Amino acid sequence: MTIAIVGGTGTLGQHVAAELEARGHKVRALSRHALEYRVDLATGAGLGPALAGCDVVVDASNSSARKPAGILVDGARRLLEAEAAAGVKHHVCVSIVGCGEVPMGYYRAKTDQERVVSQGAVPWSIVRSTQFHELVGTILTAAGRWRVLPMPRGVLQPVACADAARVIADVAEGVPLKRSITVAGPEVGEVRDLARTWREVTGHRALLVTMPVPGTVGRALRSGALTAPQPDVRGITGFADWLRSVPG
Repeated sequence: MTIAIVGGTGTLGQHVAAELEARGHKVRALSRHALEYRVDLATGAGLGPALAGCDVVVDASNSSARKPAGILVDGARRLLEAEAAAGVKHHVCVSIVGCGEVPMGYYRAKTDQERVVSQGAVPWSIVRSTQFHELVGTILTAAGRWRVLPMPRGVLQPVACADAARVIADVAEGVPLKRSITVAGPEVGEVRDLARTWREVTGHRALLVTMPVPGTVGRALRSGALTAPQPDVRGITGFADWLRSVPG
């Protein structure tokens, strides 16, 4: 199959591309910075030529904008319209476990994106993942430069991008599910314990400070809204093992 990966130059997108290529598929990496298939979800530029001849589209796009809905929601509409015009047979949306339970802008946008996908004309599947080890590691490394780790009270169940990518590839190879499935890491743990693990494995001496998160967001984090105790697929790589595998 010919499979387009929107956000294919990003951290997750690269893992998905490598997994699908290893399975013998023709993969196109689509993004604003792609060398060949350059697209812009904010305007729809480049989508038509990039999707021509594609059987499946995996949407692993992201947005760091203050108003992420412009890319995640409006961009999804543009993408689905272009897919329908190109005759794409399967749209795979990568989403977040618990996005409908955390009242924050990015999570609201992901919830709205799921709704757009489920109401679109292209047959679809949604893969909801817990937070990635890569994201947790990046946040801790950035905070560690200041020798302080301000960690909220809450629980997470992070998963390695490589583990999530295998699930996404499985879904992309199959028939449209017209429902969501979940992939989560092998361990559920307190955020502060993840920070302690990061210090132990990396050797950093940053001070761990509990950061209160009030209101509904704090309650959602503490209640485990971003975890999936019984996921459809459970990853195999724990956070400590993933940290030990990271170069440097």
